[in-house]
Amino acid sequence: MQKTVLIAGLGLIGGSMAKAIKAHTDVRVLGYDISEKVLSDARYLGVIDDIAREEDFAQVDLVLVALYPVPTVEFLLKSIPHFRAGCIAVDLCGVKGYVCERVSPVAQQHGVAFIGGHPMAGREFSGFEYARDDLYEGASMILVPTDSTTTPALEQAQAFFRTLGFGKIVCTTAAQHDDMIAYTSQLAHVVSSAYIKSPEALRHDGYSAGSYKDLTRVARLNEQMWTELFLRNAGPLVREIDEIMRHLQEYRDAIASGQEDTLRQLLRDGRERKERIG
Repeated sequence: MQKTVLIAGLGLIGGSMAKAIKAHTDVRVLGYDISEKVLSDARYLGVIDDIAREEDFAQVDLVLVALYPVPTVEFLLKSIPHFRAGCIAVDLCGVKGYVCERVSPVAQQHGVAFIGGHPMAGREFSGFEYARDDLYEGASMILVPTDSTTTPALEQAQAFFRTLGFGKIVCTTAAQHDDMIAYTSQLAHVVSSAYIKSPEALRHDGYSAGSYKDLTRVARLNEQMWTELFLRNAGPLVREIDEIMRHLQEYRDAIASGQEDTLRQLLRDGRERKERIG
């Protein structure tokens, strides 16, 4: 019997999931999105087989929710009662504590296996038009089992994501995920957004190369999505901002006071740390 996957949200992440599923499996894909145009385009292009209706929810084997944090929780709390017992639901947004603590109890009550998820892949552009079937090739997929997650459901989810091209599956807790993502992803977006605000940015043409491009790439972000992500992970992110400000102050003080040996040591420490961690 052919499996059916429901994807809620057909932006960059959900659209790329749909395209990857079509490229690697024979699974039937139903699409759910607030944009009628996106749904129409996705169906016309064969990215989805049909537009999902609420009456279809009871027939779905796997649900992937690729929405912002608040809409993710709202969608799942409203929809879980309509899913069949034994269905697997995975959210794909970039914070896990906020989502998991709200969704897991309801999923457990209705016999739905809910797993927090976060595909570690993306682009500086958002929207269905930028979705790619190879976005997840070699990427890491983070999974956060909850109290509603059964062992068979977790194993099925791991196998499914591997078929889509993910190179590594990482299972962790919501707290560990949010601590690490504050450092590896969210802080980078804060720094990039702040860095580009220098008055000199308006005159960079002809003076910039790879380092400028690397540091400013993610400043071209979706402010609505990142505002939600930052505020739903405020504690870990503020700690990382405080940490980088402390180190920046060390560099600033050494440069301002002409402390050559101190500055050289700070730079050496940074180089050696990068060489150790890769």
